[in-house]
Amino acid sequence: MTNEAATAQAVEAAPEPEPLPHGLGVSLPAADARAKTEGTFPYAADLWAEGLLWAAVLRSPHPHARIVSIDTTHAREMPGVRAVVTHEDVPGDPVHGRGTADRPVFASEVVRHHGEPIAAVAADHPDTARMAAAAVIVEYEVLDPVTDPEQAFEAEPLHPDGNLIRHIPLRYGDPDAVGDVVVDGLYRIGRQDPAPIGAEAGLAVPRPDGGVELYLASTDPHGDRDTAAAVLGLTPERVKVVVTGVPGATADREDRGFQLPLGLLALRTGCPVKLAATREESFLGHAHRHPTLLRYRHHADAEGRLVKVEAQILLDAGAYADTSSEALAAAVAFACGPYVVPHAFIEGWAVRTNNPPSGHVRGEGAMQVCAAYEAQMDKLAKKLGADPAELRLRNVLATGDVLPTGQTVTCPAPVAELLEAVRDFPLPPLPKDTPEDEWLLPGGPEGAGEPGAVRRGVGYGLGMVHMLGAEGADEVSTATVRVQDGVATVLCAAVESGQGFSTLARQIVQEVLGVDEVHVAPVDTDQPTAGAGCRGRHTWVSGGAVERAAKMVRTQLLQPLAHKFGMSTELLQITDGKITSYDGVLSTTVAEELDGKELWATAQCRPHPTEPLDGSGQGDAFVGMAFCAIRAVVDVDIEIGSVRVVELAVAQDVGRVLNPVQLAARIEAGVTQGLGAALTENLRTPRGLVRHPDLTGYALPTALDAPDIHIVKLVEERDVVAPFGAKAVSAVPVVTSPAAIASAVRAATGRPVNRLPIRPQAAVVTGG
Repeated sequence: MTNEAATAQAVEAAPEPEPLPHGLGVSLPAADARAKTEGTFPYAADLWAEGLLWAAVLRSPHPHARIVSIDTTHAREMPGVRAVVTHEDVPGDPVHGRGTADRPVFASEVVRHHGEPIAAVAADHPDTARMAAAAVIVEYEVLDPVTDPEQAFEAEPLHPDGNLIRHIPLRYGDPDAVGDVVVDGLYRIGRQDPAPIGAEAGLAVPRPDGGVELYLASTDPHGDRDTAAAVLGLTPERVKVVVTGVPGATADREDRGFQLPLGLLALRTGCPVKLAATREESFLGHAHRHPTLLRYRHHADAEGRLVKVEAQILLDAGAYADTSSEALAAAVAFACGPYVVPHAFIEGWAVRTNNPPSGHVRGEGAMQVCAAYEAQMDKLAKKLGADPAELRLRNVLATGDVLPTGQTVTCPAPVAELLEAVRDFPLPPLPKDTPEDEWLLPGGPEGAGEPGAVRRGVGYGLGMVHMLGAEGADEVSTATVRVQDGVATVLCAAVESGQGFSTLARQIVQEVLGVDEVHVAPVDTDQPTAGAGCRGRHTWVSGGAVERAAKMVRTQLLQPLAHKFGMSTELLQITDGKITSYDGVLSTTVAEELDGKELWATAQCRPHPTEPLDGSGQGDAFVGMAFCAIRAVVDVDIEIGSVRVVELAVAQDVGRVLNPVQLAARIEAGVTQGLGAALTENLRTPRGLVRHPDLTGYALPTALDAPDIHIVKLVEERDVVAPFGAKAVSAVPVVTSPAAIASAVRAATGRPVNRLPIRPQAAVVTGG
């Protein structure tokens, strides 16, 4: 047999290759996974341009001080320095802000938090820029900082707008209602940093028309563009934001106080200017989770059914408002948790202090109250001698129940099903008391005391979050789908920040059009707005826009065939790249029908409107909600207070699974972020000064800290108002896991555990 014949026979005998994953419901791999794994993915810190200058920012060393004078003479005279800018050089609006425009680009008369920008420098070398920034002489009159949010009510105004950002008094039911059993609690939640894997970095390039292009790891490019235009005194058309590779985002990723000096320096020098923040600058500049003080009183009847919840919630917004108003609305609305409460009276406040700014971090507001109301449920169970899981089951919400805001829960709310799933999941085996298993003890190898001091605890957490914006926010996204030569391209300004939108967009187009090759175009502000990447917006709103655009292209593709065969397009279907009619008369391929054609369509998705909470905290403020149940198993060394989380069992309502692997990864990541909030993450700010602003002093959980995470149930009850029926999945496990871990530590130690993160002394049992 010749070589050619043998080759032909081998080819003929070879099995056909497995088809690639396709459409919704499969685990389509991310398009950028290989580049990120190999280290070739271009992040913002990798940017370069001809004639590049480097920027540095001078930041306040004080949390509160009056600026007497700023002298930039020495900095300007340094060789290699091209520009030094302060508040006097801002051509447009001197203030900015995500929720409220109250934050100066550069402090002018007063500094209100440690790390506030004072001046910025552009130079021909990064070391020169840093030395020049340090050479700016600022004379301060140091003032006493207001760092206790309770003192902010009586303190002198820290800002022209006053210290009170928002007050929400929620009134629901009968104020005179009382229960047979009453429990009280005081709880404190620490300051968690989003700690993105890459610190802020960006490049500003001046344009010939006097405008500027900003290359940023932005998660809200149009919002950033509009803010930059207002500050730089330009029209939005003369500012373009190009989104570069985002190195992780679990919140509003970029500090605009870093972006704006970058654009200003580029316009001043006429050269490209790059700024790569240090980790310390990142900690000082961007927003953190709101530290929160919570006072609770729960009333229940003799069987443990809730009668009334009373609470006071105080959010420390730091120096500026940012998104504190939205966080407070979530905290007050969800202060009772996913439980039926006939009577609720909640007071919520957000106040300014001289602490670092707080803002949007996954589950803002909801995470803090979840830790408190679940602690209260544990107290009720203990006082009644009831099983903690059974007590919760007696009170859980279901679809059709009413929140204390007066809003009826119309979305799927399978809370009881979720709790039963984690409760009934088999418990992990107990560690053996042998030297070989010492690593199983709290503290790791040689890090624990005697094995006899270890106690195991099992605890529960039920959490809820809202999706999309709230209280009348206009949620809208626009997408374009174009198909040419059998290849589809999606244009949508929804930023891929690690949440998987680019993968989802490809799957949607594959599902609707039967096209294998789908590309998602890079994001910039020349595209219509898609809004910020938070609260599951892009799964819902941007995914919905992509679906609608793809369906419009589908109609364009099928109309000629339907007309030819005298039928409507609804009688044709696309499956596995084939077009068939209901009766089997028509059968062709998508590739054949697309040959030589270019089809495109643009569509918007805008969910149903919401309304602000009124003066009594009432209103239909939320588009949709998601729920989660977690059972935590912990081992606690009661002599030294070390805690090891052995296992977290998770059940969650997800609406519909669109990408199984991606969904599981998002849930596991959210649970682990919550683990950090429960045990290690607390950005300490004694007297307003950020202590140890680095990843050595700020203890993030690592792979060695992550417990076994079991996703024991995913409830796929589709939300009829959401595209594909899917719910966002990342935020609610962040909200729920700290409460579950604290519950388990309470079960192990019998201690109240009323503070997060849990300090070792809170887990020590004297005489245990």
